[in-house]
Amino acid sequence: MAKVTQIWRFPIKSVRGESLTSAPVGQNGLAFDRGWSILDLASGNNLTARRTPELLMASARVVDDDVVITLPDGTETSGADPSTDSVLSAWLGIDVSLVRATADAGGTYENPMDFENDSDWVSWTGPGGAFHDSTRTRISIVSVATLGDWDLGRFRTNLIIDGVGARAEDAWVDSSITVGSAELNVTKQIDRCVMVTRPQPGIGRDLDVLRKINSDHNRFLGIGTLVKAEGTINVGDTLMGSSLKSS
Repeated sequence: MAKVTQIWRFPIKSVRGESLTSAPVGQNGLAFDRGWSILDLASGNNLTARRTPELLMASARVVDDDVVITLPDGTETSGADPSTDSVLSAWLGIDVSLVRATADAGGTYENPMDFENDSDWVSWTGPGGAFHDSTRTRISIVSVATLGDWDLGRFRTNLIIDGVGARAEDAWVDSSITVGSAELNVTKQIDRCVMVTRPQPGIGRDLDVLRKINSDHNRFLGIGTLVKAEGTINVGDTLMGSSLKSS
């Protein structure tokens, strides 16, 4: 029987997040997940670790409905602090601004089509409401068995589950599942990009991760869902749905 073993929220796009024991779920996903991003003022792009890997050396958490950022040197700043843009700009070496998601404006992101050489960059605009890449994903799910020996931090997944076999979650696409008091529509397998190869504290750069996903898993790892009914998800909750099978 599939159960939630970890919940992760990433308040700032491409910055490391926080582990939770319980999370409210709204139409944009877990409350405050991808609720902020760092905007490159020169290009107009919302930064991700695809272009700016050092983002993954910082972390973010939500305190009293505001985001608190911890930089690699231990410096802390928040969304409410008027000096935050200056602090982030000094850290990254370019002019940036911390921006909060709005309902009607999505972020603009980049990705290298040639991940081996970080070349052939393309850009697109994501949905409004939160800084997600895709209109078809608000809460992501992956099983412990699917992750295998890979560090879950590479994949920035919201829900880590156990009790099913490797890649069993792929069979849930195009079905609805209930987790806690929330109901989710499983819309897609998640196609992976160069992000999973980027270094983080305790994790080195590793192109072989994406090479293996591409060769053995047809580019996919984990599943994406949209919110059908709002609610709350807790660690220990069982996933329910007619298409779910235990290992």
